[in-house]
Amino acid sequence: MTPPPISGFTLVRHAVLLDFPIVESVRSILPLCDEVVVNVGRGDDDTLDLVRSIADPRVRILEAEWDFSLRERLLAAETFRAQRACRHSWGMYIQADEVLHERGIPVLRDAVSELDQDARVEALLLRYRHFFGDPFTEAVNRRWYRREVRLLRLDPSLGIRPYRDAQGFRAGTADRKVRARLTGAEMFHYGWTRSAAALRGRRKEDRKLYARVHEPPPGGPLLTWFPGLRPFSGSHPAVAGEWVERHRVDPDRTVSAPGFSWGHLRFHLSDAFERLTGARVFEFRNYTLV
Repeated sequence: MTPPPISGFTLVRHAVLLDFPIVESVRSILPLCDEVVVNVGRGDDDTLDLVRSIADPRVRILEAEWDFSLRERLLAAETFRAQRACRHSWGMYIQADEVLHERGIPVLRDAVSELDQDARVEALLLRYRHFFGDPFTEAVNRRWYRREVRLLRLDPSLGIRPYRDAQGFRAGTADRKVRARLTGAEMFHYGWTRSAAALRGRRKEDRKLYARVHEPPPGGPLLTWFPGLRPFSGSHPAVAGEWVERHRVDPDRTVSAPGFSWGHLRFHLSDAFERLTGARVFEFRNYTLV
């Protein structure tokens, strides 16, 4: 069965200053998509030229002035701008610090072909790998979402739109959770493996959006250790290979030494329960499994 055409959509601003792997992000979904819409916010670096360097006729750029007076609603609003510009009935969403592993391309294509006529399924879930401190350390405790909606129906009558900070999606005016089917496709999240300069710059940008932004102690490690970090020895997406190697080591991207605090106790307990049962307690979900 021929799969229906799929749009891709994303947004980015200050990709150079903040060291986003936006080129790798877009290229990772191009084999799946018939078009990719990139909302590029106007800023103070060469992000627009960087996105143009992808040089693929399927990439369509929206140049936009982002309204920071929206504060924490900004990312959802600008993600929705890109979503509304998509021309096809399914949309593959990717954030600027995410890269789709190529193993997931046939998985997602087959899932869309199979489920296109099944109205019960509004979206597809991807499994996540989160990296922290470097591209070979994976964060696996319940602070980090295991899966999220990334491929969704774009029928306006469903009212599906980005939710809160655009981590996921909800439907309708009542913010109903999207009905989603789990897939084996994997998304690699590199937000916390960018350069130390970019991670510091991230805090400056975050203060434009959020009331509270964590600040490390002056002169201390840039990142704070937490339980649930483990070595990663698998394969990264091929399209991200050079980016990963460039970010393998950064002497200034330091992580504090492991230790115990009473605040960690709940993570130790829930992680132990998950290892024993396979169930993750208190897991936040933007979706309902169908």
